Amino acid sequence: MNTNIRKRAVMGAATFATLAVLLTGCTNSGDDAAGSDDTASSSSSADEDSEQVVKDATEASGDGCTIDKYGVDKLDLKDAVVGFSQSEPDAAAFRAAETKSIQDEAKKVGVKKLIVTNANAELPKQISDIQDMLTQGVQVLIVAPVNSDGLDPALNAARDAGVPVLTIDRKLTNESCKDYVSFLGSDFYEQGKRAADAMNKATDGKANVAILLGASGNNVTDQRNAGFVDQVKAKYPDLKIVAQQTANFARDEGQSVTEQLLQSNPDINAIYAHNDEMGLGAETAIQSAGLKPGEDVKIVSIDGTKNAVQAIADGKYNAVIESNPRFGPLAFETLDKFYGGDAIPEDVIIEDREYDSSNAADGVAGAF
Repeated sequence: MNTNIRKRAVMGAATFATLAVLLTGCTNSGDDAAGSDDTASSSSSADEDSEQVVKDATEASGDGCTIDKYGVDKLDLKDAVVGFSQSEPDAAAFRAAETKSIQDEAKKVGVKKLIVTNANAELPKQISDIQDMLTQGVQVLIVAPVNSDGLDPALNAARDAGVPVLTIDRKLTNESCKDYVSFLGSDFYEQGKRAADAMNKATDGKANVAILLGASGNNVTDQRNAGFVDQVKAKYPDLKIVAQQTANFARDEGQSVTEQLLQSNPDINAIYAHNDEMGLGAETAIQSAGLKPGEDVKIVSIDGTKNAVQAIADGKYNAVIESNPRFGPLAFETLDKFYGGDAIPEDVIIEDREYDSSNAADGVAGAF
């Protein structure tokens, strides 16, 4: 049976359908704990703009994942020890916002204890972090995976301990409702397609494009790239992809790689970056080369950080496809429904906005 249910209130009394779901969530406002101007905090007036909205599920397979199928007992989250395994350093705005959202919502829900670890982009450390949290008695895990595969030792340990795993922002290649309950995140392929559309608009359909690739080994990089490349091939013959090079989602690497690319190929006049951090690094490299970012070299990226959106408003950047990191409300809402006996879809896909010169100035407050 397929059912679509709409939910328009954060932590409201909605019900997950067996094969379809629509939930929203927004973060709490407050001081940023990461100490960066490129972080998760936002003004209370921007709360509505920062909502995470889940798409209608029109196509679904199977019956969804329930506690009976997963083989765990019911749990009251207010009496639970919850573990959150973050994949990368919170120096990046996306990760800072994601971690803060989980922490804020755990406090709002009133969980007994939240344990947070950070793998610093190292898969062996994430495996060790999860195993350590299990020894500390966590009863449910929220995991932002470093890679789409390779977490098997940690997932096996969680399954043996009867601890369900909810994954966010990167999809695992493991089996759902066996190794993990569900994936919460964006449609990364669609993000890539939309980035190609935005690049076409920014360049009037003609450009020599260099792509800054994210870290290898995860579906975010693979699908953001495939979506962009496929859309260019299908619709924009005068957008020429002249270079693709990994910059690992990092700002410093985005800068150094762009510097090298501009030196080796001075005809490059457009950059597509798989995230804002690399795009902002590219902006610095373009300026260092004596060129005007946003004019001489167009920049399109994915995330929606305040710095990138502000750069659009300042005319130094061209477009950003949002990838909303505020998973706290949705993650705890999903767990609440799971423990309530509802069936959770394998993939819970959120909607993403887009920023360009027409809305960036007004959109900065809602960015992260």
